[in-house]
Amino acid sequence: MGVRLIFDPGKGAPMRVACFMSGSGTNARKIIERSLEADSAYRVVLIFTDVRDDRVDKRGEKVCRAREIAEEYGVAYECSDILDFYRSRGRRSKRDLSLRPEYDLTVLRKVEPYGVDVIALAGYMSIVTRPLLERFDGRIVNVHPADLSVTDDGRRKYVGMHAVRDAILAGEPALYSTTHVVREEVDHGEILVRSEPVPVRLPEGVSLEGLRRDRKLLRRVAREHQSRLKERGDWVIYPLTLQMIAEGRFALDGRGNVYVDGVLAPHGFRL
Repeated sequence: MGVRLIFDPGKGAPMRVACFMSGSGTNARKIIERSLEADSAYRVVLIFTDVRDDRVDKRGEKVCRAREIAEEYGVAYECSDILDFYRSRGRRSKRDLSLRPEYDLTVLRKVEPYGVDVIALAGYMSIVTRPLLERFDGRIVNVHPADLSVTDDGRRKYVGMHAVRDAILAGEPALYSTTHVVREEVDHGEILVRSEPVPVRLPEGVSLEGLRRDRKLLRRVAREHQSRLKERGDWVIYPLTLQMIAEGRFALDGRGNVYVDGVLAPHGFRL
């Protein structure tokens, strides 16, 4: 396979983006807001969610704001509730990944009519499987709260749900957000953009060893850092990534390599 643009702007129309979300949708908002600027090369044509509009959490608060955001910005809305899907097949949770390809076929049927070029996972809490990965090969992107170029024994070090916590406990002086292509192995797709650093700041008088002993404090520190990282990382680089893709600045070669402006860039574009 040769080097291929993620999106070719030569088609003469703005890149069509679908935002997939499961929660508050702050990333989706930032993506949409950037799309409304005069120089934007992409348009958000769909918001898809795997959470029904009337679902509430234990505090009685709405779980997902997808419909609200879609109505606010005049974007098409589609939903295929994943818990309803699993329960219709006798499962009480969505943990059984053997059913996920069947679910993603239903998602694909929802998305197909919109002529989507790129899918942006914006707080989408369901693992994406082959039906979507193959239909949108190299054209599904995500943002992750860590520097995905950091490795340990040849494997990416800060992956998964607790990447911020793990980076803090490892003594990293700064945190980063990274946008990447979504592949079958979670958090292991090609790196596109890495954010500027967000310094790690421990509470006065607290050491890393102290954090390890005090799990409640660790959770609070990690949560505070993740919020700062979202604001200074995710909200900056995710719209930028989509704009760069839409401008034809990113290409892939099918062997895990990324090219930025025609130049091989093993760790993507760095701010």
